Amino acid sequence: MRSTISRRRVFELVAAGCVLFVVLTALAMLIYPGGTVTDPTTRGYSFFTNFFSDLGRTETRGGHPNLLAAVLFFIALTGAGASLIAFFLAFAGFFTRTRLDRILARLGTFVGVIAGVCFIGVAFTPANLASALHNQFVFAAFEAFTAATIVYFILLMRAPDYPKRYAAVFGVFAILLVLYLGLLFTGPSPRTPEGLLIQATGQKIIVYASIVSVLIQSLGARQRVG
Repeated sequence: MRSTISRRRVFELVAAGCVLFVVLTALAMLIYPGGTVTDPTTRGYSFFTNFFSDLGRTETRGGHPNLLAAVLFFIALTGAGASLIAFFLAFAGFFTRTRLDRILARLGTFVGVIAGVCFIGVAFTPANLASALHNQFVFAAFEAFTAATIVYFILLMRAPDYPKRYAAVFGVFAILLVLYLGLLFTGPSPRTPEGLLIQATGQKIIVYASIVSVLIQSLGARQRVG
């Protein structure tokens, strides 16, 4: 009974972490001084030409201090990474029917935890202070998240008693992640106005898709515990 309550609470906390990320980053956007890759003189946060990572910079591209927005972004992304780790650790418990399910669940959880750790790594490496390491964490986070989502999509499809609508959520999300990885590796350079628009917009789509996907899975899992 205690274990059931604990797992239910984990999924509740994961859902809360998803909502908290949206709220804190929205606040950070409101107070961000301004500056984009192609134009450091802009004022305020541009939803389609600023990256999320701009919020985490201790100093904007225009040289203005950005401490408050950076702190909010740090809390938001660290919380999101920790929530992702907790989600995959708890979610694996639904998939123990066969030996193959258990193996796949361990694999999916392993790469899912790596994704969460890498998102926390992004929070700890502001783009203006550790650009190379910051970018490495970003790429690794989305690569691991893609792998975890694909593995759990397979598990959800295999599970006879788990509603297939949740498999559909991860299936659509996996497609978006693969497309986003293609954008990261082969898309236009953000150093041009057109490229910046495409890259920043693509990032917004995948980040909010991540939040919605994990939120749906967490609420669904909470209902199925116990």
